[in-house]
Amino acid sequence: METKNYLTPTETISAIVQSGKRVMTQCRRRTFLLSLLAGFYIAFGAQLSTVVMHDAAAFVGLGLARLATGIVFSFGLMLVVVCGAELFTGNSLLVSSALDGEISWIKLVENWSIVLFGNLLGALFMAWLLYESRLWQSGTVAQQVVATAVAKSQLSFWVAFVRGILCNWLVCLAVFMATAARDISGKLLSCLVPITAFVASGFEHSVANMYFIPAGLLLKSGLGIPEPGLTWGAFLFGNILPVTLGNLVGGVLFVACAYSYVHLPLNRH
Repeated sequence: METKNYLTPTETISAIVQSGKRVMTQCRRRTFLLSLLAGFYIAFGAQLSTVVMHDAAAFVGLGLARLATGIVFSFGLMLVVVCGAELFTGNSLLVSSALDGEISWIKLVENWSIVLFGNLLGALFMAWLLYESRLWQSGTVAQQVVATAVAKSQLSFWVAFVRGILCNWLVCLAVFMATAARDISGKLLSCLVPITAFVASGFEHSVANMYFIPAGLLLKSGLGIPEPGLTWGAFLFGNILPVTLGNLVGGVLFVACAYSYVHLPLNRH
């Protein structure tokens, strides 16, 4: 009998629910360490996307440049999925476990809090490391880093919120498909396509922005670039707050709740 190398949607949401049970037994130190790793991994993908984007449009046009940027950015989620890490945006799917009664809502909020903080510290540390590497001290890469940070920090609250919804809708679908895949190649492809779509489309990812904007802030300060609107306050309250809220809505409502409603009742009969 042939063994299939994927799970059906019903089997996938059941696997996500069972995976969520780790929240009840996993110690906080382990959760925090895994969240730091996720911050590192997403920052790796983000910095690589900056290197690709800074001059690609001049050679292949803006559309293809954004497509290439999305492809390389997906490397970050590939590391999270294959190597194992706790990513706040992907952990929106833990709502399925809470809805099915496998974990408490208090434990869910605790997990989100620890993971969000760990992701932030991991992304900030990577931004500092890359600044200290002096790879971007001159040239168009530094300009691209600062320009990206400025553009993100100047979004209105509503626009950042909506782009956050659209982003994590796709990110959680990527995690959903990666859970359904039973082999490494399937998991990598599951990460590649939705993440490429969100990056090329210009949506907003809270953990990625925990790297993008601080990297711009560090370069602004270190190189003396005059960008008065780029501040730590704009980073935290003008971008991270609305994008994080939007990410929660996108992942919780349009993926976790939707698929739980469709498939979990079937498991009880």
